[in-house]
Amino acid sequence: MIGQRGGTKTARVERYRDGSSQSRKDVLAVEEPLEIRVSWLGKEGPRVESIAITMRTPGNDFELVAGFLRSEGVLTSASDVLELSYCQGPDEQEYNVVEAKLAPDVRFDLELLRRNVFTNSSCGVCGKASLEAVEAAGCQLLPSGLTVDVELITELPDRLLQRQAVFERTGGLHAAGLFDASGKRHVVMEDVGRHNAVDKVVGHELLARRLPASNKILVVSGRASFELVQKAVIAGIPMLVAVGAPSSLAVDLARRFKHTLVGFTRKGGFNVYTEPQRVE
Repeated sequence: MIGQRGGTKTARVERYRDGSSQSRKDVLAVEEPLEIRVSWLGKEGPRVESIAITMRTPGNDFELVAGFLRSEGVLTSASDVLELSYCQGPDEQEYNVVEAKLAPDVRFDLELLRRNVFTNSSCGVCGKASLEAVEAAGCQLLPSGLTVDVELITELPDRLLQRQAVFERTGGLHAAGLFDASGKRHVVMEDVGRHNAVDKVVGHELLARRLPASNKILVVSGRASFELVQKAVIAGIPMLVAVGAPSSLAVDLARRFKHTLVGFTRKGGFNVYTEPQRVE
């Protein structure tokens, strides 16, 4: 069920250094649109609807769709999706449309889903409404069992970077990875969008039937936005470690669900914004 495609292309560039130029090839991270469709058996028969288009780096597209649908509350387990497939037709770009065939007992509000996707993509949702929307999705307070060593937290960004194969070649991708308290890497995904990279990680674990990931740490290469904390909370991940800064709403959401949010993580240290008892 895993959609795999290459994430790089080459381009001819003029490279200027120290007052001189040289023509050479450069490696670019690929960015292409992915249309997400869902199909299900409605009251009037089979239905297929397009619900979102996201700009992503091709590769692990099925995990991306599964993670996206989990984050939006459409899926709760791997059994909710019967099939993930590419749609290829005369008017469709090859491998840029993925359809998720839902199980007969899956219920969701199509119009609410479309409104949520549009609002999130246009950054037009207020803080209070955002927090209430996560609560309405049925998220629970995160369990307190996970504890992580201080030294390990400072090492996690480098351990993530070691697995960023496309970033090493292009310098143009975000990454998200899932680690356990011993520092063992379970999965790392890359994408031009940080939210897509997290969706790929969540989708990978969903399809492997390993959610909620209550004993794992999510590590991201950039800043910690509200959306990333939201995806971690919905997936049951109790700690997010970010290389960059968190937003105020990310901190509010983490505090609301007793999620440990760590930012500005590097060799010299880090900041813990919420639930510091998980750090030892």
